[in-house]
Amino acid sequence: MIIKQLAVGVFAENCYVVGCEKTREGVVIDPGDEIGRILRAIQKHSLKIQHILLTHAHIDHVKEAQAIKAQLNVPLYMHRADQLLLDNMLAQAAAFGLATSGIPIVDHYFEEGETIEFGEHIFNVVHTPGHSPGSVSFIAPRVAFVGDVLFAGSIGRTDLPGGDFATLIDSIKSKLFSLGDNTMVYPGHGPATTIGDERRTNPFMM
Repeated sequence: MIIKQLAVGVFAENCYVVGCEKTREGVVIDPGDEIGRILRAIQKHSLKIQHILLTHAHIDHVKEAQAIKAQLNVPLYMHRADQLLLDNMLAQAAAFGLATSGIPIVDHYFEEGETIEFGEHIFNVVHTPGHSPGSVSFIAPRVAFVGDVLFAGSIGRTDLPGGDFATLIDSIKSKLFSLGDNTMVYPGHGPATTIGDERRTNPFMM
């Protein structure tokens, strides 16, 4: 699996360009900013993007989703529970003095347990609310793209609209910690980690 992590924008949000080495089909996860860098990464790996996938709809993860959707002409996927956040993304942007390419139209709303295929790879979609009502994680063998649910040594904020601490902790313990300890965790900010490291050392899990 090709995994290109790009820390983009003023929030250093991790956008991921993920592809199949054999077929060169791929997906873009959370195109928050710096569309030029994302498109160059796609071109560098000669990928044919099939879908744009949103882990959730906070502004740092979706600010340029409309722009890259227009460039790539592919469907955009998100969980329906975050539609209110997406509808309010212009206000989210204004609160931080940011401009945005506009509110994207969601082509498909995730359902718990559905799968997303690209090339020889399959993502299982797991609803992991708590940071936002519609936060989801994309799970494949030995890898998990978790948005702002779990970080190296930390967890996502729960003081934003729709956040809930108890729900977030339950999402992590019941859904992410059920994965193997060697599963690589690719978060929405900061470095990658593993399920095992977070199970053993994350202070919020103690």
